[in-house]
Amino acid sequence: MEDSHHPIDYQALLNPAQYHAVTTIDGPILVIAGAGSGKTRTLVYRLAYLVEQGIPPESILLLTFTRKAAAEMLSRASELLDGRCRLVAGGTFHSTGNLILRRHGDRVGYPNGFQIMDQGDSEDALGLLVGRLGLRGGGQRFPKKGTAHAIFSKMVNRSLDLETVLEEDYNQFLEYAEPLSQLHAAYEQYKREQRLMDYDDLLLHWWRLLTDHPGVCRRLAESYQYIMVDEYQDTNILQAEIVRLLAGDRANVMVVGDDSQSIYSFRGANFRNIMDFPQLFPAARIIKLEQNYRSSQAILDFTNELISQAREHYTKCLF
Repeated sequence: MEDSHHPIDYQALLNPAQYHAVTTIDGPILVIAGAGSGKTRTLVYRLAYLVEQGIPPESILLLTFTRKAAAEMLSRASELLDGRCRLVAGGTFHSTGNLILRRHGDRVGYPNGFQIMDQGDSEDALGLLVGRLGLRGGGQRFPKKGTAHAIFSKMVNRSLDLETVLEEDYNQFLEYAEPLSQLHAAYEQYKREQRLMDYDDLLLHWWRLLTDHPGVCRRLAESYQYIMVDEYQDTNILQAEIVRLLAGDRANVMVVGDDSQSIYSFRGANFRNIMDFPQLFPAARIIKLEQNYRSSQAILDFTNELISQAREHYTKCLF
């Protein structure tokens, strides 16, 4: 039996911009949320609103960057409305990719029983392979296993080839491009033979699944009729492509982010994703949350001045 609840007076509980974001259901929506503007509150109320409108909670996908954030939002939405909100599919990109690949991993060459490697596991495997390939010794300054792992991770998260990553970030190791390529190939083979995936593989193979198997992609798009993404400014190219593919023809996707901040650039976060969202979804509506609940007006005036000097940004004025 569903929990009993009183109708929520969204208009009374939200400011006009938040209310607009919460009650706009269909089509692609980009919410530009300035710092302290009630971004999480808006996402929580929108989850409740979608469920209250009769949308099956299992057909709503909430993608966040930490499990804690997803759990908190689902918990708050449940307290606001009722227990149905706990049935929303919520989690990180990596945890959601893991669940999907458990069901469809055979399509990308992985059985359902694959295991996940953490960073330490990945570095140990690379150290083992360096020894097998005889890449260390003889006075060589071959990259350490942690550095090799960072290089290969950037290839995935920034969608770049090995030589480009070396040229941009590891120029001192350009002379080892060929043996690093050998190591990368051996690492990929090792993971397949041992039925292992590292964290980057969860995104890469999820993307490949959606790209190479349109039938699976269509079924997943049908399953997740409404998609919400938190901290969109911190997504990388692969994550933005996954969102686009999952959105399907329906394109009921809301992304929330702040073009003025990104904390995961070291992981390959691409600032262009938030700027290019209207090109990815031409019918996108842009809603700006500008009312700040955290800082004094003097601080906001200073912040607005800094934001206005950015070469590329969405015009907003925090107040």
